[in-house]
Amino acid sequence: MSDRPFRVLGVQQIAVGAAKKDGLRRLWIDLLGLTQRGTFRSERENVDEDIAAAGSGPFAVEVDLMQPLDPEARPRVHDPALNHVGLWVDDLAAAVAWLGQAGVRFTPGGIRKGAAGFDVCFIHPKGSDDAPVGGEGVLIELVQAPPDVIEAHGRAAREG
Repeated sequence: MSDRPFRVLGVQQIAVGAAKKDGLRRLWIDLLGLTQRGTFRSERENVDEDIAAAGSGPFAVEVDLMQPLDPEARPRVHDPALNHVGLWVDDLAAAVAWLGQAGVRFTPGGIRKGAAGFDVCFIHPKGSDDAPVGGEGVLIELVQAPPDVIEAHGRAAREG
């Protein structure tokens, strides 16, 4: 796999959901002490979320606390409770092209702006006849890392 034209730098986020995010806020923000950085609401994605962070700077991991706007609609952001894992990549377009050629199935929507303002694309939890490679039950978000995150991870790898 040495011809891979991108690198996964680290975990960008985890997204957890519940029918109501009050319990999530109590645990992650009030008790564990994560910092709330913002909110995101989207009818199209059926989500009302609080965006929190563990850590700081380019190594911070975002923790999205999500509840559905409509519990009966899709996507069901609260089922499963661990909704998805996001990974920083240094070249999202190259990753999507290369993985697509390797048979990876992506969710509809292609590359687009995510809740935190970065370009994102999702690997579908399940493969299909046309694209047999999926996340084996896990929704995976690939997130274009900004220059400071790419530099920090590169520096840490060189020093590591």
